Formats: sequence, structure tokens, C-alpha cells
Amino acid sequence: MIKKKIAISVNNSWYAWNMRANLAFYFQKQGYNITFICPYDKYSENIKKYFEYIDIDINTKGTNPIEDFKSIYKYYKIYKELKPDIILQYTIKPNIYGTIAANILKIPTINNIAGLGTLFINQNIVTKVAKWLYKFSQKKATKIFFQNHDDFKMFVNEKLVQKEKCDVLPGSGVDLDKFQPVEKKYDGKFRFLLISRMLWAKGIEEFVDAARIIQQKYSNVEFQLLGHLDMKSPTSISKEQMNIWVNEGYVNYLGISDDVRIEIANVDCIVLPSFYREGTPRILLEAASMGMPIITTNNVGCRDVVDDGINGFLCEVKNSEDLAAKMEIMLNLTDEQRNIMGKAGRKKMVNEFDEKIVINKYLESIEGILK
Repeated sequence: MIKKKIAISVNNSWYAWNMRANLAFYFQKQGYNITFICPYDKYSENIKKYFEYIDIDINTKGTNPIEDFKSIYKYYKIYKELKPDIILQYTIKPNIYGTIAANILKIPTINNIAGLGTLFINQNIVTKVAKWLYKFSQKKATKIFFQNHDDFKMFVNEKLVQKEKCDVLPGSGVDLDKFQPVEKKYDGKFRFLLISRMLWAKGIEEFVDAARIIQQKYSNVEFQLLGHLDMKSPTSISKEQMNIWVNEGYVNYLGISDDVRIEIANVDCIVLPSFYREGTPRILLEAASMGMPIITTNNVGCRDVVDDGINGFLCEVKNSEDLAAKMEIMLNLTDEQRNIMGKAGRKKMVNEFDEKIVINKYLESIEGILK
């Protein structure tokens, strides 16, 4: 019996390996041949050890229409040669340009609209073009998954998608076996940690401002930042700016990590004051799964992870004072109260965000389409 081919198309190999490998391993065990299609970076070597891999050269940040037209042709060439039975696509450019290419070749696609990033924060001409491209391309998709109900409702209300071909997932889910609760050893210093790409829209500045406010009142508190400084993005925090904040003494920048469990286990609270148009932030799922209390914004995607006052706190978007107020409440809880919050977070992940829920929905859709 010839194995069916699944292609997984993403805009970078880091995302493919860290966010989609578990899904791919599961499909592999079910007897499917898996091919990842994404631009090369050091994580591509991890992918190559277990799956077929095809490099694609696309400008993930650019908005040049000529370059984007070339992207359609690149996807077309790869899909035509590979001849997959179905294509799973993630992130904006594969979702749009990959779908157009696949449709020409009559290959079914399952798209995952995992947050809309900075594109939909400021409504401008680029946003209008993006909405038109979504509307044009998603008509040609076979199935569309969203990672939160806010994005799903917006796309349906603005008639960018056909409601009957859509479904909502609990984010990308969390590996409950990998991200397990750890026993916290308290050493007299309270640590807040923000894990994210270092983008302004992730609320980095608000985190630093809140750190200033808290440290004027408390001396036993530390504020840490972990994540990529993406110098190619115009929305990224610069190295110079990060150095200024670090030199002021309010925050410590930890760089990057290939296993965030280590950093999560060494802190007391995970913070994400994002005003980015999130899907469902993976880091919040992982932190909650490890029994860590959370502070995040009452923002699209973020609020899905936190029941306010139960497994963490929600703060106002772009409000450093309110963020600091929630941090102060967290700081003044007893160890036992924070442990109860952490246990509530773990329970929520088990009941609502288990990665197996996502995998089963994908498998059900793939089998239905291929039949």
C-alpha cells in the first residue's frame, strides 16, 4: 500500500520544529509520509533527521507584490514536484500564497490562522490588502482552523472565510507530558519572566515600565526577559534599546533558549503583556501546564488561557500601571495561594488545551478530506 503524503508548509524552520514536530511525528506513526517546506535555518537540520525537508526562499517580512507573486510560483513548483495528497499550512504567506498555488494544482489544503500579529493592530492600506488576499485565497482552502474565537468571529463577520469550512482549536495545544509541574524552591527573591520574541507589540516596554514601578517599592524582585532579538523586523526591540534597559538595572536579558522549561522552573510568575494579535500564546500554555501562575493582557488569544483570579491575572492592554498593580498582588500572595493558582492552571490545560485535542481534530479532518 502506497503511503499518503502530507506536506507541512511554514514560514520558518524554528516554528516548524518547535511548534509542529509533535503533530508530524504523530502522523508519521499513523503511516503518512511527512515533508516540511520552510526556509532554511539551523533548526532545518533537526527536521532533516526525521522527515523529508524542502527549503523555500521567501521573504517572510516583505510586502513587495512582485516578490509575493514569485512566492506563489515557488510554492507551485515545489507542490507540483512533490505531489502531496494534502498540505497543512501555517503563518500568513503559506496560508495565502501556498493556498493559491495548491488550488491551481487541485491539492487540498488545511490552513491554520494562528494569530494575526501586528498586521491587524493598525488598520491601514497594508491591512486592507491583507484582508483582500485572505478573502481571495481562503475561498480556495479546503479547511481552515483558527486558534481563538475572536479571530474566527472577525474573519466570518468580515466575510473573509466561509463559516462552514472553519473550526476553532485550543491554540496549538500543549504537550502535557513534556511540560509538567515542578516543585518550586523559594530563595527569598521573587522572579517575573517574560518569554517572547522581543517585539514592541509583545508588551516589552510595558514590562520594563512595570519593573521600574515595582522596584521603587520592593528590593527582593527580579525581572527577566527571554527571547529572540529579531533585528530584521521593523517592530523589533533593538540591541541598543535592550542594553539601555539592562544597564538601568531594571531587567535582565537572558538571550534565547531551546528548552524554556529550565527558565520557567526557576521563576515565580510568567508575564506576557502583549497587545500583538495573538493566536493562543504557546508560552502561556506551557507555563500553565508547568503549574506556573500567569499575568497577561485582556487581549485576543491571551485571555483564553487565564481565568482572572483563578490561575493568574488579566491586566489592561498597554497599561504599565495596571500591569504593575497585578504584579504587586501576585508578589504579595502567599506561597500556598500561588501554588493553588498553579494547580488551577495545570487543570485548565489538561481539560481544555491538551495537544491531543489538536492532533485528533487534524487527523479527523485529513482522513475526511482524503476519503
